[in-house]
Amino acid sequence: MSEQRIQQAIQLIDEINQCDPVSETVDGIAQPKEWLYGVRMSECLAEFMPEASTALQIAARAQHIKRWSIPRSEHPLGREGYNQWRQSLGRLHAEEAMAIAEKVGCAQDEVQSIGRMLRKEKLKRDPQVQALEDVICLVFLKYYFTAFSEKHTPEKLIVIVQKTWAKMSEKGHEAALKLPFTLDQQALLAKALG
Repeated sequence: MSEQRIQQAIQLIDEINQCDPVSETVDGIAQPKEWLYGVRMSECLAEFMPEASTALQIAARAQHIKRWSIPRSEHPLGREGYNQWRQSLGRLHAEEAMAIAEKVGCAQDEVQSIGRMLRKEKLKRDPQVQALEDVICLVFLKYYFTAFSEKHTPEKLIVIVQKTWAKMSEKGHEAALKLPFTLDQQALLAKALG
């Protein structure tokens, strides 16, 4: 029954994220950006924590649900505006995912857990929230770090790697160090973490 709820929730999340007007091209095929991100989150979670709970599997797939509906430009420039934007997104993702979880028949404690994870409540103290954050960081490092590296100076990248690393658990660090980084990326990681 739990597996059926997970699959129903994923289908509903994917239907929403396939409406993303922004696409990302992979192997010559344009895919809706946030749908692709959700697929990557699920795949990474399955590798990182095969025994993940129903709530964690749904939260991982919904991490960027409908993200395009709150553009960064709707919030002021600078750190404070960025943080406001991220909080708005967290609330949106939580609300959307919780509604889907209820629709597919998840228990109320699972629904609430999904909301806590997507709002990043009790990061470093709640193992589920921490596992989601680890997967978010792993997906960034595996799929988005290369493109990100091309847009920023090495100095800025070092700070970003340090901030990413600080969000992760020891298990997350171990998984990250197994990722296939280029030699340049390995050198940058060594500087950032050394």
